[in-house]
Amino acid sequence: MSERIIRGRIDRAGVLISADPPLLRLQQRAGAGTGKPLALPHLARLSMLAMRLQRDISRPLYTADDHSDIQALVRIMPDAEGADLEISDWRARPVVQPSSAAVPERAPTPQDWTWECDQQLRMIALRAGRAAPPIPDGWAGRSLSELFELQPDGDGRFAVLNALARQTRFENQKVRAGAADRAQMILSGDPQFDATGRFSGFRGIAVPAEDAPAATAAPNLTDPAFGSLPLSDPQFGRRIDGALRGPLSRIIATAETISGQFDGPIRADYARYAGDIAHAGRHLLGLVDDLADLQNIERPGFKAAADEIDLGDLARRAVGLLGMKAEEKGIRIDVPKLDDKMPATGEFRRVLQVLLNLLGNAIRYSPDHSQIWIRVDREGDRAMVTVADQGQGIASDQQDVVFEKFERLGRTDSGGSGLGLYIARRLARAMGGDLTVDSAPGQGARFTLSLPARDVA
Repeated sequence: MSERIIRGRIDRAGVLISADPPLLRLQQRAGAGTGKPLALPHLARLSMLAMRLQRDISRPLYTADDHSDIQALVRIMPDAEGADLEISDWRARPVVQPSSAAVPERAPTPQDWTWECDQQLRMIALRAGRAAPPIPDGWAGRSLSELFELQPDGDGRFAVLNALARQTRFENQKVRAGAADRAQMILSGDPQFDATGRFSGFRGIAVPAEDAPAATAAPNLTDPAFGSLPLSDPQFGRRIDGALRGPLSRIIATAETISGQFDGPIRADYARYAGDIAHAGRHLLGLVDDLADLQNIERPGFKAAADEIDLGDLARRAVGLLGMKAEEKGIRIDVPKLDDKMPATGEFRRVLQVLLNLLGNAIRYSPDHSQIWIRVDREGDRAMVTVADQGQGIASDQQDVVFEKFERLGRTDSGGSGLGLYIARRLARAMGGDLTVDSAPGQGARFTLSLPARDVA
């Protein structure tokens, strides 16, 4: 497991002053560079929030370029002149690109339309070649998705919407457009950026789809994203990602922008509504994560990596990621000190996932202004980390039930899916360890993750 830290620096206006190569490449692929405003929306929003609050923020980072989806952990440290960025646990997952043979990059022909839209996908230019289908009246200012009836691909995805979220080129977006015959066409487009490096829309061509099937067939009411796939099918998790993760991420990002009033002040009740939308979106995205993890860990032959880790370090990372949630409830977390090291063997990101689940549950179900303790210890060949809270506790007859699928012990709030502890225990056992609970009603709960200890010379 590489512990390399990727660093960057922004000024008070959000302009990227310096960046290590991986961060700079992302900035450049978004159409900007050093000396330009940070062009990664998620990172830019977190950075502005940290500078507005004048406090360090540690959060998961989700972004993408033309080639991969990227997940990492980012720490933003503001000061009087701007903020330092530290990005760790950088993981890039390749994205399957659409076939370039379907819509070759070429200059417009007399059969094509050329078009342009703004950042809200409102049409601002539309021209037809000499032999192209006629342009509908009243196209100016209409939404691209209204003018062009978007058609999903075989996995239920819309290329133009994915490109909008990533601000990248797209192609092979099938549409029905034109006059009464609703001609079948294929869109491709390139992102446009203004002088400040901000995304300003798309410009592209619409090509007649000569080989497309006739548009007279009855609509298919089967959900193309899921079909009849069972949970055990390896494609299930990937299709969840494609069909749900992108739209939910956009909903959350937009709601957080409105709630945080980054684009200007709004009525307080509207900001609260947007905060509720973001909260619900994060809950649904958490459920998507849980279902994808469930499909993964129940796959035959699932194995976790054997990284050299330090449970004390991972505990401090978990607190850094969830510390603000605890502060919102006035909860104090007693975290292991910097010299409290506990070498162990386990997959870095999976152990962090388990600790985030345990700490998140402790924060969620602890009373306001209480305390949570995190301790590391060793017994024989077992390295252990314990998360203890001052919540309601768990009765002895429920302590095994709590690790079962979808079990929430009768709770009806929207705090979780009931899969987190089941997944956490399965992951712990896949790494050669275990996850146990010690509790009693009214006395809080103590969850202990144990893993194979690692001797350090």
